[in-house]
Order: sequence, then C-alpha cells, then structure tokens
Amino acid sequence: MASDLVSVNPNALNSTIEFLTAMVTPTLLISATGSLVLSTSTRLGRVVDRVRDLEKRLGEMIYVEDKSEVPLYDVRVEVIVDLIDKVTSRSRILQKAMAAFYYGLALFILTSVTIAVAGLFGIYRWLPIPVGVIGIMFLLYGSLLMIKETRMATATVNAEMDFTWKLAREVAPKEVISKYAKRGRFGGLNPAKMKSTDGPKVSNTLGGE
Repeated sequence: MASDLVSVNPNALNSTIEFLTAMVTPTLLISATGSLVLSTSTRLGRVVDRVRDLEKRLGEMIYVEDKSEVPLYDVRVEVIVDLIDKVTSRSRILQKAMAAFYYGLALFILTSVTIAVAGLFGIYRWLPIPVGVIGIMFLLYGSLLMIKETRMATATVNAEMDFTWKLAREVAPKEVISKYAKRGRFGGLNPAKMKSTDGPKVSNTLGGE
C-alpha cells in the first residue's frame, strides 16, 4: 500500500484535482442563481396579489352609490389606477428577470457538462468559457432588471404614502394636524387655517387593511 502511494503520479493527481475543481466552480453560480430565482418568484407572487387587491378596490370604488361621501374620491380612483399601472410594469419586469435567471441557470449547468466533456474526451476545450460567460451575462441582465423593479417598488410605496398623508390632511381634526405639521408631515401647511372637523371615519385606505 505504501509503495502504491509513493508511485502515484503527481501530475496526474494535480490534473484530476484541477478537473474536479473546474466542474465544481459553476456550482457556486448555480446556487446563487437559484436563490435569485426563488426571491424573484416570491416578489412576483406578491406583486400579482397586489394587482388583484387594487383591482378589487377599484371595483368597489366604481360601484359606490354616493361618491360625494367618499373623501377624495377622484384622487382615490386616480391613485389606484396609477398604482395598478406601476405594479403591472413591475410584474412584467420580474417575469423578464426570472426568465433571465433561468437562462443563466441552464447555461451554468451546461458549463459543468462541457467541462466534463472537455476533460474526459479532450475535445471542445474552449467551449466552457463562452458558455459560462453567456450565463454570467444573463445573470447580470436579470440583476439590472431587479434593480429597476426595486426602484419602481420604492416609487409605488411613495405614491401610497403621499396619498395617505393627503387623505389625513383632508379628514383629520385640527389638533392632530397641528401635532404632525410641526414635523413637516403636511408640507408646511398652516394648521390654524384648516377647518376644525372630526372628519369622516375612514376604514379602507390604499395602504392596506
């Protein structure tokens, strides 16, 4: 046994280790891409649920009998339509990003296969490099789409918050407005000039239930 260990060809051993290392390397990218696919799929599911919720709210607003009793009715409808447009665009971007990640995942797996073919048969030794590079490009493209979607998500949240404060400015009592006007929440409005009212009860705002 000792003589067999001594007689092992170091060059062959190094070549085997390098071959196995080359095959394992794309696994890291495969794992990272799989995590991106999972997170993107989760975000897409939430966006689809948000679209359905906004559609439901829009339907409820359309069929309100006495629209004059709904605070900021026209603004509500406009904001809901604008949010539907934003989340629809987000869903399309997420679909493109997820497709890009799946393409990258497939290419990284193909990279491992081409490395095995090149190592076992000694052919197409150049093939793993362009396949891996193309996979990385798909990963980059999907990541850029996710950055764009994140910026749109921030814009959506800001639009909802802006409407919420506008609604609060419309229905909140003067004492409440005075409290938050000092923090700049009401855009520098003078609360003393606003009418004192207890405001209608608002149980359903765009911010969610």
